[in-house]
Amino acid sequence: MLKDDVVAKHEKVQFRCTRCGQTTIVEVKRRVDETVVISPMPDFARASASSTKQNMVALDDGLYLPADASIVLTVTAGPSMGKSFTLKAPRAVIGRKGADLPLDDPEISRHHCVLEVRDRFVNLKDLDSTNGTFFEGERVRAGVLQDGAEFRVGSSTLRLNFQSR
Repeated sequence: MLKDDVVAKHEKVQFRCTRCGQTTIVEVKRRVDETVVISPMPDFARASASSTKQNMVALDDGLYLPADASIVLTVTAGPSMGKSFTLKAPRAVIGRKGADLPLDDPEISRHHCVLEVRDRFVNLKDLDSTNGTFFEGERVRAGVLQDGAEFRVGSSTLRLNFQSR
């Protein structure tokens, strides 16, 4: 398993897949907004990678909201454009009716993706949605979001922001 804090320290990372034995070299780029982009996206992070159904795991004790800021998700495009959500818990499921953060978008799954917060780092994980979760222009199974990051679910684009309290 690649750990974010280890990968972020290097310009390039080489690893070998334990399943197929293939060696992959990825370049790690840090954008001005401090979002880390791994290029090319490893297969295990792509939504098209074969995987078993992802099940929601028990709440991780390491998840917590930042003490000095609120995390706000704003829908910037799509049927619910203009709608905002402030995260109340360090784990929130985005989806249609019945999700923690419900969106009125027929192109998203009932439980589409989940956000897991560890202070100022927000993990985005696709929950094997039908139409996928997109980050940095690619369909992904997982990504790390920071302040100002945008991602798309169905026809909705959401922007994540930290707002000081």
